[in-house]
Amino acid sequence: MPTTARPRRTQEERTAATRRALLDATIECLVEHGYHGTTTTRVVERAGVSRGAQVHHFPTKNALVLAAVEHLARKRAAQFIEQDLDRLRAAEDGVGAALDLVWEVHQGPLFEASMELWVASRTDPELREHVAGLERLVTAGILELSRALIGDRADDPGFRGDVYVVLETIRGLRLLQFIHPTTPERSRERWLRSKERLRLMAARWAAS
Repeated sequence: MPTTARPRRTQEERTAATRRALLDATIECLVEHGYHGTTTTRVVERAGVSRGAQVHHFPTKNALVLAAVEHLARKRAAQFIEQDLDRLRAAEDGVGAALDLVWEVHQGPLFEASMELWVASRTDPELREHVAGLERLVTAGILELSRALIGDRADDPGFRGDVYVVLETIRGLRLLQFIHPTTPERSRERWLRSKERLRLMAARWAAS
């Protein structure tokens, strides 16, 4: 029986695949080796592409990292936008479910790569500008999800202020894990303790 040949990818598809492989490899290297250990050689090897392909798409490490910042931001923001809203609306504890969601999205390699960029951006103004844009995009994703859940109340300045407090608390807890590594159980205890206090603040938006 004759086999059906796969359609050949277009040049545009091959270009997009190469770029995506390089950006994903950059994020993986940031997590594994840190910002300063992320070299173009390591990225090329992990991505499985040639050095020439990397130079064609991203001539320098800085160009590669800045592109990865945007790639990373969009992936993190999508984690909020793609949520099952019906599941969140139907949750018995809607406020708790929403807080847990924000906590969960700040776990794992995407957020760890972001933290590597935060540290590096302290002394790199160009990187800092892009990283700040990354966090604005992520925050916009959270606000978009909030708007879908509670409507126009999400545009209230007081609500936005409370969202920032939630984010600052969660990011502080995640940084603490790097300074004082602990077990997943202990980390969960820290979150639950903070979550109860954040719940008191957030509950007024669910009830209003």
